[in-house]
Amino acid sequence: MEDKKVIVRDVWEHFQFKQITGDETSLEREIVIADTNRPGLELAGFFDYSQAKRLVILGDKEIAYIQTMSYEKQVASFSFITDAMTPAIIITKAHPCPEVLQKIAQEKNFPIFQTPSQTYRLIVDLVTFLDEKLAPYECLHGGLLSIYGKGVFIRGESGMGKSEIALELVKRGHVLVADDRVDCYRIHNKIVGRAPELLAGMLEIRGIGIIDVSRMFGVSSVLASAEVQFEVVLVPWEKGVPFDRIGIEDKKYDCILGVDIPKIIVPVREGRSMAVIIESAVTNFTLNQMGLNSAKEFEQRVLDHIEKNTKK
Repeated sequence: MEDKKVIVRDVWEHFQFKQITGDETSLEREIVIADTNRPGLELAGFFDYSQAKRLVILGDKEIAYIQTMSYEKQVASFSFITDAMTPAIIITKAHPCPEVLQKIAQEKNFPIFQTPSQTYRLIVDLVTFLDEKLAPYECLHGGLLSIYGKGVFIRGESGMGKSEIALELVKRGHVLVADDRVDCYRIHNKIVGRAPELLAGMLEIRGIGIIDVSRMFGVSSVLASAEVQFEVVLVPWEKGVPFDRIGIEDKKYDCILGVDIPKIIVPVREGRSMAVIIESAVTNFTLNQMGLNSAKEFEQRVLDHIEKNTKK
């Protein structure tokens, strides 16, 4: 697992803010927290427990309050807000930058931006953008496909035929996200998988080589990313090794970046149509999510049958 960082330049370029103060070097400040700060208490002169390291947002209320502040109070508050830990200040709804703030920022080479966006909308967009950019990620071996709208992570040892199964599933109308390596990101409490840029849209088939899935099957056969919702682990068939036959055993999970992903273990054997089996597993998983459990229904049938025969 690896934590990432972004800089102010990334936000400035993405949202196309108007820059009021700061030069090129000011855009190199790091952003390490995917959250924002509306500095009401700081403007009031209360600096304890300040939300440092967050982008500062000045909206209608903050600008209106600043207009009531004395020069001395503005100097004290703005000197604190523009310290080395604050990445930048963004003023919403195209409000002009307060003169005292602009002067202090210029002296410190501190970046201030202006945007016509509404405050609440900007905060939502910023947090969403930073959540994705700062999300911890992990590179895992396997393939990720969207099957019946579910993100299915197919894993197993090298040589188990994962890419060939992925090809068969794509031929059956499902969508490829990544083959061989999946970059998994934790965004909120979900795991989102993507293909590395170098491998995006490609499948490696032994004996054939690299194939371009989008060119072979159309652009709709490839997705840029998908939420990892279900995992299928392929293992070699071994005689005498017990596998789940009914489905009433305890559910299995795999932990990816702290999130438990439900999984099943499927033995691979010559003559088994793995694409059909995986489709069936995904369908059964979807039914379970809807509260329809075939294994439980079968178990109840057996119990009812036993009870009926006992009474005879």
